Amino acid sequence: MAGKRVSTSPTVVPAGAGGAPRPGTTATVAEAARRGGIFVAQSRVVPEEMPVAFTYGGSTHAVMMATPADLEDFATGFSLTEGIITGPEQIDDIDIVAEEKGIDLQIRLKDEQNDALRLRRRHMAGPVGCGLCGIESIDEAVRPTPDVSGSLLRLSEQDVVDAVALLNGQQPLHFETRAVHGAAFYVPGRGLIAVREDVGRHNALDKLTGAAARAGFRGAQGAVVVTSRVSVEMVQKTAIAGSPVIIAISAPTALAIRTAEGAGMTLIALVRGDEFEIFTHAERIARHDEVPASLSARAPLF
Repeated sequence: MAGKRVSTSPTVVPAGAGGAPRPGTTATVAEAARRGGIFVAQSRVVPEEMPVAFTYGGSTHAVMMATPADLEDFATGFSLTEGIITGPEQIDDIDIVAEEKGIDLQIRLKDEQNDALRLRRRHMAGPVGCGLCGIESIDEAVRPTPDVSGSLLRLSEQDVVDAVALLNGQQPLHFETRAVHGAAFYVPGRGLIAVREDVGRHNALDKLTGAAARAGFRGAQGAVVVTSRVSVEMVQKTAIAGSPVIIAISAPTALAIRTAEGAGMTLIALVRGDEFEIFTHAERIARHDEVPASLSARAPLF
C-alpha cells in the first residue's frame, strides 16, 4: 500500500534533526504491574519496532526490524557496512516512504554504483532479510575484515571510562524505554561526536556509521562505544567505519576477539565504572603513568 513520501538528501548529522515527518519512536501501553504484593494498573513507554526495507533501483535488498528514527543515517550506514557503497557521495538521494506496516527506504545510487549492485545481485541465491545480506556460503558469512592496525590513535585509561560514562548520559530513548541499544563515536579531547539508538545493536551501529560519514568524518581517530555485547558483526562494522577501537559494556564472543586481533583492533569490554577488560591490542591503551599521543586540532576526526 502506498504511503506518504518524504524526499530528503543525506545531510543530517544531529540525531532527530530535520523537519520531515517521521513515525513515532515510542508508544504508551497499559500494563498490570505487581507492586508490594498486589497488581496495579499503570502505563509504560515502550520503543516502536517496525520493518524497514532497503530498496535500490526499485528492488528490495533487505528488510530489517528497527526503530523508525535517524533513517537517512540508517540508509547510508547500512549501504556502507554492506559494501554497496564506499562513501555517502555515491548516494544520489534517499526517499523515505511510510507504508501501512513499515518504512521503505528508497535509495538512489550513482550510475556506477547501480551497475555494481546489479552485478552483485546476479550472484545472490535468493531473498535476504537478516544481518548477513545476500551471502551464499560460510566463507562469505565470515567476510574479510578491514585492517585498522595502521591507526595512530591512542587512548588513556580515563578515556575508556569517560567514553562509557558519556554514552550512559546521552541515550534519551533508552532512558524513556529501557529497551534499546546505543552506539557512539568518542574522540579524545572532544568527547562524543554522535550517538545513535535502536532496538537492534547492529542497526544502532549502522546509524552511527551513516551519521559520521554524512558529516564527512573518518573513523581512524575515534573509538566506537556500544552498550551491547560484541559479536563478530560489530567488530566488522567498526572496522568498515575505520575505527581501531571498540569499547563495550557487555562481553565479546570468541569469534569477535579473534577477528579484532586479526584486524589490528583494540577490543575493550565489560566496562564497569573505572574497571574494564582489554582482549586485543592492549598497546593502544596508555597506562596511567604514560602520556597518550595527542591529536592534532587540525586533523580530520573520522
